[in-house]
Amino acid sequence: MMQDYQALLDDEIWAFLDKTAQFYPPDAVDLTVQEQRAVYDRMCVAFDFGRPDGLRVSDIPFGGVPCRIYENAEDSATTVFFCHGGGFVVGGLDSHDSVCADICARTGFKVVAVDYRMSPEHPHPDDFNDAWAAFEAVAASTQGPIVLCGDSAGGNLVAAVAHHARGCIDGRIDGRITGQLLIYPGLGGDMTKGSYIDHPEAPGLTTKDMAFYSAIRAGGADKTGDATWAPLHDSDFSGLPATVVLTAQCDPLSSDGAAYRDAVTAQGGKAVWLEEKGLVHGHLRARRMSAKAALSFDRSIASLKALSLGQLPQL
Repeated sequence: MMQDYQALLDDEIWAFLDKTAQFYPPDAVDLTVQEQRAVYDRMCVAFDFGRPDGLRVSDIPFGGVPCRIYENAEDSATTVFFCHGGGFVVGGLDSHDSVCADICARTGFKVVAVDYRMSPEHPHPDDFNDAWAAFEAVAASTQGPIVLCGDSAGGNLVAAVAHHARGCIDGRIDGRITGQLLIYPGLGGDMTKGSYIDHPEAPGLTTKDMAFYSAIRAGGADKTGDATWAPLHDSDFSGLPATVVLTAQCDPLSSDGAAYRDAVTAQGGKAVWLEEKGLVHGHLRARRMSAKAALSFDRSIASLKALSLGQLPQL
């Protein structure tokens, strides 16, 4: 079904998309990986709003994985464990620096951003192994609640961490994850229905883009049934922390939010899914350009605060 994106998206989102395309063209997947990384990094610089005053920021490895810590003026017992998006191919600590800084400033929580290894140099499971190693080290060095958070590919990784953590008999980990916020994540949903067929060529992300990133990340291997590859491939959704999934209406990945919520609640868990109307994949970067994206970021902040208490927010 063809979508009328001129009607679905307002002028502010179109301005965001136009600015994005000036640096990161819609056909970026046709570039080499190194070229993609270069244009993505330039695009992220254009949307970097700087860090709010009063933050302490330092680069420190956790579990041998490069990480960046953001701390507010007052120490917080809660830690947000953050993994960035970028299709497991592009992005890093700098690409989401202002996002993490804003999360820290708005919540008051400590934020630890993870610079996991990426494909094609390090195909799956290297990305997950890095996320897990960093998480274990963060859990060992902190004592309070941990809220998992990630956008896009990062949402996939932190959800995989939540699934994997259930099988770890370790007092440093058991019960420490009070919640997870997944922002337009790719979780491995059914590509034959829902948003995958309703929005295959959405502005910001297409199914062609997804196929490209998936093939590179797989490295030629069949990952069917591997929950560290795609959390929706898991057969057990019990024992997961309180979960909020925020997706964008105009995004082929949106249906993953509904599918994941349903899988968690069907097994007695607490989960909520919110599809943000009139928004596109990557709208975190539009939070200073778009009233709708700003409101979505407000909901992300409210979600993190509620999840730190093991509760679902009132969205």
